[in-house]
Amino acid sequence: MDYFNYKKGKLFAENADVEKIVRQVGTPAYIYSKATFLGHLARIQKAYARLDTTICFSVKACSNINILKVMARAGSGFDIVSGGELYRVLKAGGDPEKIVFAGVGKTDSEIIDSLKAGIAYFNIESEQELQNIIGLAKKFRPKHIPKAALRINPDIAYKTHAYIATGQKGTKFGVDFNLAQKIFADYGHSKFVNLCAIHVHLGSGGKTIDPYVAAVKKILPLVDGLRSKGFAIEALDIGGGYGADYESDTAPSAESYAAGIVPLLKDKNLNLILEPGKSISANSAILLTRVLYTKKSGNKKFIIVDAAMNDLIRPTLYDAFHFIWPAKVNPKLTPAERSKKITMSGLEIVDVVGPVCEGADFFAHDRALPPVKKGDLLAIFTAGAYGFTMSSNYNARCRPPEILVEGNKFKVIRKRESYNDLIALEK
Repeated sequence: MDYFNYKKGKLFAENADVEKIVRQVGTPAYIYSKATFLGHLARIQKAYARLDTTICFSVKACSNINILKVMARAGSGFDIVSGGELYRVLKAGGDPEKIVFAGVGKTDSEIIDSLKAGIAYFNIESEQELQNIIGLAKKFRPKHIPKAALRINPDIAYKTHAYIATGQKGTKFGVDFNLAQKIFADYGHSKFVNLCAIHVHLGSGGKTIDPYVAAVKKILPLVDGLRSKGFAIEALDIGGGYGADYESDTAPSAESYAAGIVPLLKDKNLNLILEPGKSISANSAILLTRVLYTKKSGNKKFIIVDAAMNDLIRPTLYDAFHFIWPAKVNPKLTPAERSKKITMSGLEIVDVVGPVCEGADFFAHDRALPPVKKGDLLAIFTAGAYGFTMSSNYNARCRPPEILVEGNKFKVIRKRESYNDLIALEK
């Protein structure tokens, strides 16, 4: 699952003692494992090796330029949703021909920058967007005719939080099957944009392969129908959203997803595009935080830590579960697995909360943890996806540093912000 493990009751990131790391960098701090990133990517690459597959890591999940460099050097392409993410990928040495640009509201400047860069595909979300890209391509005449993938909304149920389910009718994403036929009829032979692919994305955080299999089965007849009408469909992008193990062994493996998807596509003469984010990066990081105080209120016991919702907003925004455990425990209290239902003697039920002036500033409610005291370190696991990328300066709090571990060594890949950083653009 990852390279964060306890040795004699002490938590290590790969072979680096996390307590020693924070002695130098302080808390809160994001700590990433390079081996975990590369291991997860390699498993996906191997699982789909039988097909012509382009893996495009979803930058919005974890966008530090140093992480993107690691991914690019390992052969990954990138899924972007903004001009800023395009800028980051290009600065990281990403191959423009392995970049796909998604999102329902691409601005003219973002489109023009992408045309100039020569990205692989624009994922088209609406007829008006396609009209706009055609117009801009006609005006600026990029070196190569840009390619586009029409995003289809397959109207398939996807059991996840409502905010991150995107593949059903009534969401802002994609177009339905009937409109897809019309869009290809009207724009499929444009001289300025090559509409030659289909894109589908169901959501994020799924725990079963079934929706993906259903989506591919639903899309393939559309591909066959479009080809029969003379449209050259060369690629199928089935998006991302593949599950991650926020609890041990609860998400399908890359091999399990591939076992359901590869047989459906092996003879279809389609380049398969995948956009994994969470399944690569989630388990690749922890957020370390220090206990500031403990207190009781009524029947509740609170553990107040120095990290807050501005550092990791997923519990507040999605009611997301993150396993939490002390970075140093009696070896007898080393967790055998990460689960919502840890059963050990000697635990106490607590709420883990931050210092921000919001009742929503929490990391866990009614959680069983070993007793902790002021000054102890807690590790919030599976924090590598939508952790730092969704952080903010709410309450004028400085964002934490990001640390990359490789073996027994570590380096700061983003410095902790200072108070001066908070006002630097306001001077």
